[in-house]
Amino acid sequence: MCRTADLSQILDLIPASLINAAGKKHRSNRYYKKLPLRVHLVSLLYGVYSYCNGLRELCEGLLGCEGKLSHLGLDHAPARSTLSNANTNRHYQVFETIYQQLLKRYHSFISDSRLKGLSIRNLKIIDSTTIQLFSDMLQGAGRNPKDGSRKKGGIKVHAMMDAFSGVTEFARITEAKENDRKFLYDLKLRPKSWLVFDKGYNVHLLYAKWTELQIWFVTRMRENADFHVTKVLKDVTKRKKAKGVLKEQYITVAVKEVNKNLGRLKLRRIIYKTDEGKEYVFVTNNFTAKAEQIAAIYKNRWLIELLFKQLKQNFPLRYFWGESPNAIKMQVYCVLIAQLLMVVIRKKSATKKSFANMITVIRLHLTSYIDLFEFIKDSYKAWRKMYGTSIAFSP
Repeated sequence: MCRTADLSQILDLIPASLINAAGKKHRSNRYYKKLPLRVHLVSLLYGVYSYCNGLRELCEGLLGCEGKLSHLGLDHAPARSTLSNANTNRHYQVFETIYQQLLKRYHSFISDSRLKGLSIRNLKIIDSTTIQLFSDMLQGAGRNPKDGSRKKGGIKVHAMMDAFSGVTEFARITEAKENDRKFLYDLKLRPKSWLVFDKGYNVHLLYAKWTELQIWFVTRMRENADFHVTKVLKDVTKRKKAKGVLKEQYITVAVKEVNKNLGRLKLRRIIYKTDEGKEYVFVTNNFTAKAEQIAAIYKNRWLIELLFKQLKQNFPLRYFWGESPNAIKMQVYCVLIAQLLMVVIRKKSATKKSFANMITVIRLHLTSYIDLFEFIKDSYKAWRKMYGTSIAFSP
């Protein structure tokens, strides 16, 4: 029988040296001797994996595990007031640093060599998702209610996802009212990178800078876009039952900065019709990839929608363990850490289980003494191996 708890085996994926380095960088333990960074991280990850909707649930859950806390490196369960103060005062950036260092450590391990239909590498997907808060501490998106009531607060998680690993590579957390386009200016990208995003991110000035740096993007063109056609490479729009690439053009768009015209940028415009009959108008600054490849690149944008759905459905992001922006951002980064570790566990165990099924197994056995990777791969086989039973289970 395994002598370490399920959660303990998850925590083993986070090297102590990594936590210590992050703590020193942000001086996170200087004023929080009652709650060292590692204890804080372990407590919050317990809350994330056990889907606690509040600090009371989290602390009482840890109290119920008193006999097993030593396996997690905890002497005792932290008091709710201690955890609440740490969530408010310890800067969330230390958890962001832990996430980034874990990503650097496991990126090559979790990345797939290719995606279906793609012949490129280094594809990044950009989008944002809004999480509504039951508080007005952060301003929500949209108009104020007509009945005069106050609009609920909200946060917006802006994310750049690596398409080949399935995890968030860079994130920024803001008020829900912030425009998505500001996020683009925070990105640090290598030449030859590919970006895909929806038409909400429309910044011609940035498109021009990316083109100079050989950073390629694929997006959809707005219906009211102002452009000038310079060359038509293909046009079969009048052909009956035509599908695939209907039209391919070279176009130019105006590049402006604070109402100052800086010239015109050359782009490529592609009209593509799917087998289901839906038409898309793509625009890109790459002139060498085939038009069909551009359509295939954009098709992979849905992967980030699946990631957001995965995070919201399987982790506690409806209720937060603090009422300060710092506490909320800290919890979001703990969720990102938990999701990244789940991807690593999935790869290590070589399981065919769905993400939701896998997180359910972990949640049910969070403090059980099982071999996590064997249990994730094949629960029934691992159970028989542990207890030597001949009872026949029906999957």
